[in-house]
Amino acid sequence: MTRIVTWPYCLLSPRQYAVNLTPFTRSGGRSLGGIEPVTRTDLGYWRIDYRDIHMSVRNREKWQWWSAIRSTLSGRAGLVVVRAPSGLIAPFSSNSFEGEILTPHSDGASFSDGSLYSQSPVSLQVEESAEIGDTVLRVRLIAGRPSLFGIRFSYKHALYETGFGDDPVGAVWDLQISPSLVAPIPAGEVLNTTQPTCLCHLAEDNGMDIDVNRVEKFMSASVSFVQATDYWNALALGEPV
Repeated sequence: MTRIVTWPYCLLSPRQYAVNLTPFTRSGGRSLGGIEPVTRTDLGYWRIDYRDIHMSVRNREKWQWWSAIRSTLSGRAGLVVVRAPSGLIAPFSSNSFEGEILTPHSDGASFSDGSLYSQSPVSLQVEESAEIGDTVLRVRLIAGRPSLFGIRFSYKHALYETGFGDDPVGAVWDLQISPSLVAPIPAGEVLNTTQPTCLCHLAEDNGMDIDVNRVEKFMSASVSFVQATDYWNALALGEPV
């Protein structure tokens, strides 16, 4: 089984980022009037760019992590889980960024070391099971702002974005999603809406090359990723991954 690396976002954090869905469309050929009709498909893949990652010559931990990730991925063949920053569009109740909520268990208990449980400020639960290829997901809003159009979420590192859908019935929403589901999602599962992730490959074999200037105290690095659609295809076919 291929080892999957998790990108240490808090350590190697980009100052700029881009999270964009590349859609697949089909062309029907040009008409007599010169118009080329284009039809939307339900497929597509994500591209995530991390730009201007601050690299200090004094921070050996950053350099070691960078080198270890590069060595383990060994180019585009490797698999890496990367965060798709979504703080600007997550449905926080306050309409501004909210961190994780620390709370005791329902009976007032905490962990054995006295630490509290971490709870997301947004809770979105799948209302009905969904299958591979579905483009509509029925969800129930448990906590958060009742505005679920144009948000991102992930489930087991498969990333999705919502478009417009039907008006909610109570707390239940039918949401159009892109791309179509790459893996089933059972009813009752909670989606990751505040820190969604995406399973990716490096966009280029040499995508983690970095120039070192020993004269400068600070440098910056950038890296680009593309969604590992081959992984989800193999999983759906029952092939080893």
